[in-house]
Amino acid sequence: MRAIRELYPNHEAQLARLARIEGQLRGVRKMIEERRYCIDIVSQIKAVTAGLKQVQMGVLEKHIHHCVRESVESHDPDLLEQKITEIVQVLGKMD
Repeated sequence: MRAIRELYPNHEAQLARLARIEGQLRGVRKMIEERRYCIDIVSQIKAVTAGLKQVQMGVLEKHIHHCVRESVESHDPDLLEQKITEIVQVLGKMD
């Protein structure tokens, strides 16, 4: 059996984005604790949400380029159908 590192793609770029988002989220918490102006807080929450959306799309893109491509190259129609179903399901849950 192949190691997990070989099975799944590397998401290092997403880790860097998540680190920035963590900082933004801590900032939102501090703003709320300091009872800052509501619109400023909402603006920062929108920035966190946009950052998470970028991470989400980056992971999905990596999935398509790696996992879906691998299923196509395997010539296994059941595996390909599984990957297509996964993507359709996750897209159905996205905003």
